[in-house]
Amino acid sequence: MFSIELAEGAELRPLEPWQAAEFLAHMDRARATVDPWIPWASVSTDLESATATLQRYADNTARDTQRLYGIWLDGTLVGGTMFVAFDVRSGNCEVGCWLEPAATGRGLITRAVRVLIDWAVKTRGMHRVEWHCNPANTNSSNVARRLGMTREALLRESYPWQGVRNDTEIWAVLASEWE
Repeated sequence: MFSIELAEGAELRPLEPWQAAEFLAHMDRARATVDPWIPWASVSTDLESATATLQRYADNTARDTQRLYGIWLDGTLVGGTMFVAFDVRSGNCEVGCWLEPAATGRGLITRAVRVLIDWAVKTRGMHRVEWHCNPANTNSSNVARRLGMTREALLRESYPWQGVRNDTEIWAVLASEWE
């Protein structure tokens, strides 16, 4: 299995179904802060559902339509990044992330997402990489800014969460704009 060093003691590597117990423990620590932004946080609540979440990504990785990577800090899973969507035919993909509070403020997400965008653009030939986030999630918007993405749209009341309609910002970078 590959591992990419993100910082001292921090690494990015695939997150797979055999790691469901570790993923569940991480979700239990992170759920309160992750759930508003990542839809599967609230459904990965026991070993069976955590395994199912990871298996869905593994199946979609095999189909070349999604990928999931964990971020480990000093040997503990603290977050991750993913290709929410990966469409080779259109040359478009969407990246996303999550991080538990204990690991924030270290630049791990920005570094990890940069690795994914580099691979998508330089290795896989993606033309457009998108980042979707709730405008209330300023940490997420700030990552998009640090990555040099352009805010292209605001989708008003585009998705429900806990009975409230929420907005979505669309950020993107084109291959021609990527370093």
